Amino acid sequence: MAAPLGPVKFWRPGTEGPGVSISEERQSVTENSGTTIVYNPYAALSIEQQRQKLPVFKLRNHILYLIENYQTVVIVGETGCGKSTQIPQYLAEAGWTAEGRVVGVTQPRRVAAVAVAGRVAEERGAVLGHEVGYCIRFDDCTDPLATRIKIQKKRGDLRLIVASATLDAEEEVETVVSMLIEQARALARTGMKKHLRVLPMYAGLPSFEQMKVFERVSRSVRKVIVATNVAETSITISGIVYVIDCGFVKLRAYNPRTAIECLVVVPVSQASANQRAGRGGRSRSGKCYRLYTEEAFDKLPQSTVPEMQRSNLAPVILQLKALGIDNVLRFHFMSPPPAQSMVQALELLYALGGLDKDCRLTEPLGMRIAEFPLNPMFAKMLLESGNFGCSQEILSIAAMMQIQNVFVTPSNQKSQAIRVHRKFAVEEGDHLTMLNVYEAFIKHNKNSQWCQEHFLNYKGLVRAATVREQLKKLLVKFQVPKKSSEGDPDPVLRCIVSGFFANAARFHSTGAYRTIRDDHELHIHPASVLYAEKPPRWVIYNEVIQTSKYYMRDVTAIESSWLLELAPHFYQQGTHLSLKAKRAKVQDL
Repeated sequence: MAAPLGPVKFWRPGTEGPGVSISEERQSVTENSGTTIVYNPYAALSIEQQRQKLPVFKLRNHILYLIENYQTVVIVGETGCGKSTQIPQYLAEAGWTAEGRVVGVTQPRRVAAVAVAGRVAEERGAVLGHEVGYCIRFDDCTDPLATRIKIQKKRGDLRLIVASATLDAEEEVETVVSMLIEQARALARTGMKKHLRVLPMYAGLPSFEQMKVFERVSRSVRKVIVATNVAETSITISGIVYVIDCGFVKLRAYNPRTAIECLVVVPVSQASANQRAGRGGRSRSGKCYRLYTEEAFDKLPQSTVPEMQRSNLAPVILQLKALGIDNVLRFHFMSPPPAQSMVQALELLYALGGLDKDCRLTEPLGMRIAEFPLNPMFAKMLLESGNFGCSQEILSIAAMMQIQNVFVTPSNQKSQAIRVHRKFAVEEGDHLTMLNVYEAFIKHNKNSQWCQEHFLNYKGLVRAATVREQLKKLLVKFQVPKKSSEGDPDPVLRCIVSGFFANAARFHSTGAYRTIRDDHELHIHPASVLYAEKPPRWVIYNEVIQTSKYYMRDVTAIESSWLLELAPHFYQQGTHLSLKAKRAKVQDL
């Protein structure tokens, strides 16, 4: 979000800027993000009067004084007090956007960025995308002539404001939503006047779907929001009275020892539990029902481990390198990550060809990988697709891998859905199965009725088509040849291996799979088309989730010879970072 004075150019390190949205053509606000309708008890008042009713307004002058005198300011306030929407405007009103300067606001969630930008634009009487805009993955709603982003190592006029209410699972959501809707319909058949409006809220949901949770409902309707922890912070949904806290959260965690990143379900922290409780009772008295005992609450950790300390750092390091921060080992992270995670990330980027032996960003490959708003392995796969003569197929596969829950399996039609889904399955694995689904969707003109008949996620497939078009623009920009394998699976599979060679596993006599380099035990996920088939000897996978076991998702069978052919630098002894080099890098910390 930004509000500078006068036209300036949009800064891009290298060319387009690392990992920003790749959309060059704006989509209309109504089409892409919807209109944000938020229940507002002060709706009858003017915009200025509404702003003055917020708790943060009383501290406006004090906040501006602190920002003027200190480079870093930490602000802690209750959810909904106006931190996100008002402080940027206070800064603009106080002259911090003069002479082409910018007020930039970062949010951990897409829905929060869109909602905050929409509200600020409304309060300032601005058109969203001009004076005030937002930029999220695959959706850029900024004006290059009215907003800019830049970074300098040393700037006396740069200010950092950290604001928080506390300073310290998508598939399940959709399942619960479906169950509640069915129960609501059953209640309606009994003649009950009041009914439910059940809405999902999770990160993978399209922006216009996420915005529905803000819409006001009539008095005869009770709104029920089934959410992941995306609703725990960042956004304020007025009118919520009751909160039900299950006490668990699904987190992405990276183990540098095994080099495996997986999704794990863990108990929430006390800080998160308090955040969840704070979602209700903002407009009137509310209650939070915790599905665990007070004793269990007392045993919860005080706070959640920062994401920087439990994530695969390859994308982060790539972004820092592209921004000109070469010595990432000495970069001042707010939550310093483990040294071993840093080394693993550097090694992966080196193996992908994004870094040279001196750990500098390579040109043009490294700079190009950095421009994709995707995992570096996906970016490498896309950039190599022209060389394998299958860029059309790889574009579709990469786009399909960005959406969740392609197959819909209603509880009352499970056997029928599974039977229909098998029509798309191929023996090579999940990647080509997803390709079949996408090509059939396009062949049937993106028809929603066809998706319903074949138990497919229509909204997800529409999203995949949009993502594919935007990724296509990058391939055109980088002059990647437009080629098709014409039905030959081998070039497609080899191209996938060129990007995902680090995620390879071999079948073991114990009946499980073992990772090639670390000998870690993995299993094929039951949702994979390969689960019920004869286990392939060698596979690559997209990600790992942890429940009772470590399960590979998005699995494809490969030939072992492809690993040595396409990634000899990663699997042949002595060609990856040596133990001595690893120790030297750790000692540099």
